[in-house]
Amino acid sequence: MRFGRTSKAVGVAAAAALALSACAANTGTETDEGAEGEATGGEIRVVEVNAFSSFNSGTAEGNVDINGTVAYLTHSGFNYINNDLEVVPNEDFGTYEVVSEDPLSVKYTVNEEVAWSDGEPVDAGDMLLAWAVQSGHFNDATTDEAGEVTSGSSYFDYAGDTSGLGLTDVPEISDDGRSITLNYSEPYADYEVAFGTMTEGGIGMPAHVVAEKAGLADEDALIELIQTAPEGDPEKPVDRPELQAVADFWNTGFDTKSLPTDTSLFLSNGPFIVSDMTPDQSMTLVRNEDYNWGPEPKIDEVTIRYIGEAPAQVQALQNGEVDVIAPQASADTAEQLEGLEGIKVLRGNELSYDHLDLNFSGVFAEENVREAFMKTVPRQQIVDTIIKKLNPDAAPLDSQLFLADQERYEEAKENNGSEEYAEADIEGARELLAGATPEVRIMYNRDNPNRLDAYTLIAESASQAGFKIVDGGLGASDWGAALGNGTYDATIFGWINSGVGVAGVPQIFKSDAGSNFNGFSDPEADKLMDELIRETDPAAQEDLQVQIDKLIWDSKYGLPLFQLPGLNAHTDQVAGMEYMPNQTGIWWNFWDWEVVQ
Repeated sequence: MRFGRTSKAVGVAAAAALALSACAANTGTETDEGAEGEATGGEIRVVEVNAFSSFNSGTAEGNVDINGTVAYLTHSGFNYINNDLEVVPNEDFGTYEVVSEDPLSVKYTVNEEVAWSDGEPVDAGDMLLAWAVQSGHFNDATTDEAGEVTSGSSYFDYAGDTSGLGLTDVPEISDDGRSITLNYSEPYADYEVAFGTMTEGGIGMPAHVVAEKAGLADEDALIELIQTAPEGDPEKPVDRPELQAVADFWNTGFDTKSLPTDTSLFLSNGPFIVSDMTPDQSMTLVRNEDYNWGPEPKIDEVTIRYIGEAPAQVQALQNGEVDVIAPQASADTAEQLEGLEGIKVLRGNELSYDHLDLNFSGVFAEENVREAFMKTVPRQQIVDTIIKKLNPDAAPLDSQLFLADQERYEEAKENNGSEEYAEADIEGARELLAGATPEVRIMYNRDNPNRLDAYTLIAESASQAGFKIVDGGLGASDWGAALGNGTYDATIFGWINSGVGVAGVPQIFKSDAGSNFNGFSDPEADKLMDELIRETDPAAQEDLQVQIDKLIWDSKYGLPLFQLPGLNAHTDQVAGMEYMPNQTGIWWNFWDWEVVQ
């Protein structure tokens, strides 16, 4: 499982809750049962908050909700997750089978007819490249306390956690080139969603394209390179120029805001193919006529428009300019939508929370400065301003790993020390600062009204304690790429996940992990996270997460702010849409969407 970043405050990316745990929250969803009648093709126009920036949503920079959505529309895979948070196999694409349980061994086979949109087959080479990316097998980097690489290389800039597939050695490839077998050295809790799931963009990027762009002879040369290159060893790092060229292209070669003239840079092996893009404005996708290896869409075309502000989304829906929106969840927006004729509103809980993270370097290198800043955050005022009207029972979130409606939330809350930050304590912050006036740059998506409100309240309160606040807000298409680039000291954003598995915990909180943007590092927490991904008992997984949650709070990591309720709306001219609490949102069953005549 990989977590996605979102700039939607829901009302996103989930409602009642998200836990980075294996246990899914009660989604409490409302469902549109759809209209009767046959599919008629046609186009559906959907609004997204963020602007598209990369065809590779697997990188740390590309791991933004809109990029993941496009990957979901254009890639197929071995399974997907439905809105009951169940894993659904897609045997039209291929199969995966547990060959052995002890030790764990899983074989993946892609069906013969499955192909990329340029006609090249989806095969073991594509899966082998995905394994190389997601396993961290070749990484040999050593980093200093600031997280800077001092020797070796981390090669692929993968957003997810590499601990799981890191338990495997180089996969075995079948003679026909359509299967690989992953042999695990230890049990792995998330094996079923660790590889090739549609929710995470299928098996990733086309190996034949990456090989060519990296200067290799062909895909076979890439396969040989991965099979023969020695495993990375930080004690003995070596230069691997060919592998570095492959990684460099995978990391950045698919980034773009406009449609490339080189069609190999946006190949599809899924239901839709991108046909047009207007930077920071819109994207159009059309049906992949060759696709028949999974759920097939009933519509012919999808247009995605990028509109950050909820009022503008509602206006576009009311004016008939778009058919579907998923705006910021607020009482005003909900009231406006409920009052519109011919509009259906879908509401429920989301697997998401907004949070304030502090960098473990620069002005916040000292723990007492981080603690002082945390004491200034008016979390109750933030909840009252942003969420309370929509959910009268809303309260500040007091766990980094559990949401409030999960069984272990209260235990985690009582154990982790969050009560110290229940209310803003300006005097306590001043005492810790002892007359110092640190300058703090706060980065957030300024096009997101909820994030802007949270920033404004935090900046005002922190200033009272002596902090000098610098507004580091960025536009909707730029904030995701800025995460972890060292240009800010604190950031406000949100996490959303699939609702299954536990790999999202080390993805965010393990030392040097792909989505560990603030440099948090705790050896005891790392050890517990290593145990977590190997633990297959749900109760034991939760026990470990309670312990990890406390260590995160003890470090003065930052603060969770609130969890968000979800809100989608569409015209009665479309049918088949159902609420979904995880990161795929309303898109999860796009193949069921219909245009009503």
